[in-house]
Amino acid sequence: MVTDPIADLLTRIRNALVARHESVQVPASKMKIAIAKVLKEEGFIKDFEVVPEGVKRTVRINLAYSGKDPSISGLRRVSRPGLRVYVQKREIPRVYGGLGIAILTTPQGVMTGQEAWRRQVGGEVLCYVW
Repeated sequence: MVTDPIADLLTRIRNALVARHESVQVPASKMKIAIAKVLKEEGFIKDFEVVPEGVKRTVRINLAYSGKDPSISGLRRVSRPGLRVYVQKREIPRVYGGLGIAILTTPQGVMTGQEAWRRQVGGEVLCYVW
């Protein structure tokens, strides 16, 4: 049993990038699919698909590389089960001066920090990606 599924997702992506894998599979959930969608929209991954495997579902994430270097140079979990991190609309962090993204879960769904700032909503900071 995994106590922090989002940290597990980020660790699997990080390990797959270090090992230069083309894709990585993780157990599916609505939150993981939403995070994968944000990563695809921002160009950090090529694509993702939900693969049914009997009763369970998995998410196959196709990783993006520019030459030999991965598109993602770092992933960091911010809010975790033991310490939740919430921000108001005026406190949304900028990652690496705007080169990275903060992924937030808000009342309007999972989105980047920049999108949350545009919509004037705050929420829980899930992770930083750069």
